[in-house]
Amino acid sequence: MTPFICETCGTQFAPSAEPPSRCPVCDDERQYVGPGGQRWTTLQSLRAGHANVVRACEPGLFSIRTEPSFAIGQRAFLLVTPAGNLLWDCVALLDEATETFVRGLGGLAAIAISHPHYYTTMAEWAEAFDAPVLLHEADRQWVMRPSARIRFWPGEQLGIADGLTLVRCGGHFAGGTALHWAAGASGAGALLPGDVLQVVQDRRHVSFMRSYPNLIPLSAGSVRRIVEAVSPLPFETVYGAFAGRTIARDGKAAVIRSAERYIRAVSGEGPADAERAGGAP
Repeated sequence: MTPFICETCGTQFAPSAEPPSRCPVCDDERQYVGPGGQRWTTLQSLRAGHANVVRACEPGLFSIRTEPSFAIGQRAFLLVTPAGNLLWDCVALLDEATETFVRGLGGLAAIAISHPHYYTTMAEWAEAFDAPVLLHEADRQWVMRPSARIRFWPGEQLGIADGLTLVRCGGHFAGGTALHWAAGASGAGALLPGDVLQVVQDRRHVSFMRSYPNLIPLSAGSVRRIVEAVSPLPFETVYGAFAGRTIARDGKAAVIRSAERYIRAVSGEGPADAERAGGAP
């Protein structure tokens, strides 16, 4: 029996004799099945052709990214804290080198994940490090490989340890979650939102989508709710889901002005409308 992995989204499924007939995560409108159809791989195959690259982001924070890029291509983060280490989000590849690195820093006290697109091989990581996986209960249906180590949390916030808080934002998924790290950015605070808030190319803004690959926007109301969830928290830095996508300074102001810009655009009040009306861009 093999726990097959979807090549498009990186989700690992419960062990089976044959690959599943479909991937519900990719069949959903937020993801996609490529023109070549559904494709599967295994963790053993991934280990043969890929490796994880670890980068120090700031004291106490490391990013973990797979090269060559696999599936969605997101990065995970390892937070090293006095109360125990946290893996934030997940990548599909767990190999000997990565496991050795994490163990060298004290292992994992817990794993927490922003939304279902990054669940990947969370059960493998949980077993390897004897750690619970914290997922918001609103996204329970998207777990493709059940595990006794999964803990579904309810409500709007969950304190993991002193200075580490999970914040339900919704938006991209009903249980879409951001992590607030109070000690980040030299004590000014850091926000790690996965792509529930997507740091964009200019590194001065974020954006918000129901589906990024299919370009399905969120409503203005959904974006307001996301901002309401994170704006009471102090944070200077925003660490996005992809390599290099970091807002190093003035992160909260960047989130607020990005939301205002987005809401103007979806409400028909953006620069293009002003140009058509003969106003200033």
